[in-house]
Amino acid sequence: MMSVQKIGDEVILAEAIRLVKEGVSVTFPVKGNSMLPFIVGGRDSVILEKPSALQWGDVVLALVESDNKQGKHYVIHRILGLDGSDVTLMGDGNLLLRERCKRSDVCAKVLQVVKPNGKKISFNSFWNRFVAKLWFFLLPFRRYLLWVFNKVK
Repeated sequence: MMSVQKIGDEVILAEAIRLVKEGVSVTFPVKGNSMLPFIVGGRDSVILEKPSALQWGDVVLALVESDNKQGKHYVIHRILGLDGSDVTLMGDGNLLLRERCKRSDVCAKVLQVVKPNGKKISFNSFWNRFVAKLWFFLLPFRRYLLWVFNKVK
């Protein structure tokens, strides 16, 4: 009889980060809804690449402090600010919460989102950067826009 060993998410994520550091692009499934409406957890995947020349609006995989003091955890969020070695992040689906980390804690940059039908959407296109900037300025109305998105979804 063959035994099946389950590999934990932490092991898979660590291997993905290792590969990205070596310059390999990695497709990774996403959990959670902190990046709604642009990335839907449990449905979409992201293609991760080695981070370089970080700038406002980039979506990254970063290691951040937990707000519940249980150590650090990984998030895929958008860069809202860069100040020396400090990075400020916020999920597109978040209303208030912002995280901070060091540039050295940014493990990967999201190159593309892969939809269930296989369609790939680049986060570096002019159009997606424009929409991200617009979404940022709509922050006071985000609660209502996300409510509509969830009703339509």
